[in-house]
Amino acid sequence: MTVPSSYSEQFAQWKAKRLANLKAADGWLNIIGRFWLEDGTVTVGSAADNDIVLSAGPAHVGSLTQDDKGVLYTPANGGAPIQLKLDKAKPPRFESGSLLLEVTTLNGENALRVRDTASPVPATLADIDAFPLDPAWHITAEWIALDAPQGLTVDTTKSIPTDVQVTHKAVFTHNGTRYELLPTHGTAESPQFVLRDLTSRDDTYPASRFLYGEEVGQSTIVLDFNKAINPPCAFTDHAVCPLPPPQNVLPIRIEAGEKRLPPPFFH
Repeated sequence: MTVPSSYSEQFAQWKAKRLANLKAADGWLNIIGRFWLEDGTVTVGSAADNDIVLSAGPAHVGSLTQDDKGVLYTPANGGAPIQLKLDKAKPPRFESGSLLLEVTTLNGENALRVRDTASPVPATLADIDAFPLDPAWHITAEWIALDAPQGLTVDTTKSIPTDVQVTHKAVFTHNGTRYELLPTHGTAESPQFVLRDLTSRDDTYPASRFLYGEEVGQSTIVLDFNKAINPPCAFTDHAVCPLPPPQNVLPIRIEAGEKRLPPPFFH
């Protein structure tokens, strides 16, 4: 199928932005560790005398104290302690040398995630292999509100079940057959679908791919499977990714979107 030049150009811009976000200082290619926090105080840094020993960065970053008030960061350089404002959607961040650190929250449990902004790894990813661009997989689907919000428990790549609520479903037709997808994450403006199809057996990331709905209306939503992407856990072991609910495991090959990553990125 011939790809219209306007769509090809728009997709090229999206792809460039996708790659830039992955390589950014707060992307997924430079994470060097993720550590669960427990109540009490732990020291952090690259020196061996720390409780959490990092592979890069200052010898002594500081300490983290978790208690019933939350998490307190005390810099090792004598700076004033900082009470971190924990937020699942927007984790609090702080810097030390080349390190970008943040405290993430999942199911009420906190973890320290560390990025090395001086890491050479992002520069080694030139591109992400993908299926040929196919406008036939740019689909306007039905966007149907459920009679009542549906609670689901979805598993993750780290076997940490999480509870979500679903309010809509997307329904599309391919080769005469209707399929449904549930958006288990994301926002009202950009619903996130975690899905798996038969290409996961050989061409795409085995656990899942992510797809974000576009042009969300009262009764329609655009599903552009050419923008089906590898989840963060495809790039790093230090990510926790949702797995698709059974409803989103499709018995067809969706030969569109990103393919598996080559070593050393494939996880």
